[in-house]
Amino acid sequence: MVVAAVLASGLLLAGPALRRRYPVAWWLLCGFPVVAFRVVHTWRPLMAGCGLAVSRRPALTVVSGLVGKGAPPPQPRVPRRGLIRPTAGGFVLLVRLLPGQVPEHFVKAAPAMAENWQVHAVRVTSWKPGIVRIVASAADPLTDPRIPKQRGPGHLLRVTVGALETGAAWVVDLRRIPHWLIVGATRSGKSTLINALVAGLAPQAVALVGIDCKGGMELSLYEPRLSALATNREQAVRLLAALVDLTLDRMTLCRVARVRNIWGLADKERPVPVVVIVDEIAELFLVASRSEKDEAHAAGTALIRLAQLGAALGVFLVVAGQRVGSDLGPGVTALRAQLGGRVCHRVADPGTAEMALGDLNPDALKAAQAIAPEQAGTAVLASGDGWERARSHLITEAEAEAVAAEYAHLTPVLSELHVEAL
Repeated sequence: MVVAAVLASGLLLAGPALRRRYPVAWWLLCGFPVVAFRVVHTWRPLMAGCGLAVSRRPALTVVSGLVGKGAPPPQPRVPRRGLIRPTAGGFVLLVRLLPGQVPEHFVKAAPAMAENWQVHAVRVTSWKPGIVRIVASAADPLTDPRIPKQRGPGHLLRVTVGALETGAAWVVDLRRIPHWLIVGATRSGKSTLINALVAGLAPQAVALVGIDCKGGMELSLYEPRLSALATNREQAVRLLAALVDLTLDRMTLCRVARVRNIWGLADKERPVPVVVIVDEIAELFLVASRSEKDEAHAAGTALIRLAQLGAALGVFLVVAGQRVGSDLGPGVTALRAQLGGRVCHRVADPGTAEMALGDLNPDALKAAQAIAPEQAGTAVLASGDGWERARSHLITEAEAEAVAAEYAHLTPVLSELHVEAL
């Protein structure tokens, strides 16, 4: 008891400093035991208060038993809780549903759980039939995200760009989700995310291709590391057509080798992966004359073909814009359907958020619309696997230029994509 008292006193005295310098250690030593006790102690009354408990007997049987025998009422059945497992900034537990319950019942009770357990947020997801997964965050990890520095090139086409609300790293893996749509208003963090993505890809053996129809104001920072850069729609149409031809050539290569994608080729025969970054997609689709309409149609058709064919042939799309809506033309909606990964920052109009997230998850759409102007860098990312809140790592313009200069020697020479040559 004396030793325990000394340890407890030491933790109380060193707690504030430990929490600032070593938040994970503080949480595991001090925060998690307290919260875990709170969860265990309040589980039954919390489930009953949220309407998630079920009486063991019909109501009339209970009443007759009370009147006839004076016996105490039986305790209601509550969902069975699994082991509470700590994470770097919260905890996870699995809960088995009672007959008649569905995951949506627990989703509605998530705010009450967070309030009762005195944690920042609780997220409830379906884990497997009959079981839900409850993930709690003790504090908001997006306020001051701690992102480990990436050493070396890492895994091919896999980049850590920020932190998730759960405290885990936000990883963009183009091999798993090959095409992405990124939307966000001015100063929402969209450009910062693109900078983080390109900075992570720069040390890798990939070709980076930029399409920035605002005169190259955004992507020109990375020009030394780009294999091609189009700065207006005329150049973009030619570059996209060349990318389609490159994709068809790779298709022929795979067919001759009798493989289904370039990853089935031998290392010496495999062509370099190409990541195409399109900044401000609206500049490609907005039209003011007949000639511009033809250019916009050609650009949209080429992008859709790249999205349909590119994943297996080593061509990946990252499409970004401040405003993306069906009013830009049917090509935008068709392209959106091919972009499996979605990232939505704070947007200026609800239609853009609807375009980005509405077809994937209604809850993700609500979370994106709740992002405040002061939460720059915060976004909602969604795919077929679900959705998360996240915040990208800040890459300044000076850092972007430094990355481009440092890895300029790794830029693959793809002569068929040079805008001047086209």
